[in-house]
Amino acid sequence: MGGLLELTDVTVRYGTDIHPVQGLTMSVQEGGTVALVGSNGAGKTTLLRALSGTLRFHRGAISAGGVSLAGDRIDRLDPADIVRRGIGHVPEGRRIFKELTVEENLLVGSLALGARKERRAVLDEMLDLFPVLRRKRRTGAALLSGGEQQLLAIGRALMSRPKLLMLDEPSLGLAPTTISMVGDVIARIAERGTTVLLAEQNIALARRLATQVLVLRLGRVEWRGGPEEMGDSGVVRDLYLGGSASGRERAAEAGS
Repeated sequence: MGGLLELTDVTVRYGTDIHPVQGLTMSVQEGGTVALVGSNGAGKTTLLRALSGTLRFHRGAISAGGVSLAGDRIDRLDPADIVRRGIGHVPEGRRIFKELTVEENLLVGSLALGARKERRAVLDEMLDLFPVLRRKRRTGAALLSGGEQQLLAIGRALMSRPKLLMLDEPSLGLAPTTISMVGDVIARIAERGTTVLLAEQNIALARRLATQVLVLRLGRVEWRGGPEEMGDSGVVRDLYLGGSASGRERAAEAGS
């Protein structure tokens, strides 16, 4: 497949009986944005946690092209090693250090980099990318709005200069106008050359940002295709939207 990151028949399990991800095969191409959509329990968050090193794979093959793993298996690396080798992760829930300032939060994300000069250069890049964070660089993170905290979490992950940025439900709990702002930022990140793996329930946002969409159901890929195909997909309508009349309307809206 020749992708930046490839998974073949990957299974993640809790204990011996629960398999939130099972037999999953997918490829993330360099420079694209892959959206993982599906209802709660589909396996989106579990997959990202496993790729970030906070959960272990039970079986399957994981290979990397542009992400350098130096011969190691990704599921045998700890999270810090995974960050250093080019994979950034923004978990669900805007997990920032609220007792630190905006600038201090960003600098925490650069610890995988080398010299102080390099860390400061990347900080300037992030403040250029996020003007609102530049204006509030000395402000305590706890005082930011929900949308600003989400931007801070994304900016902190970008401080390590990842080749692949994984975002887990970045629109969760945000107002529509704020979701649009966050979407603009994700689009700019992709335009700058960072590959994005986006787990998202907001189907309109996923369609707007993605170059490829994968619908997950019970830990498996049920459908894959381009964002322009989503509105016509019976799988998207029935599995993700429930097949109801309101679901059909929402699917049509996503495809418009």
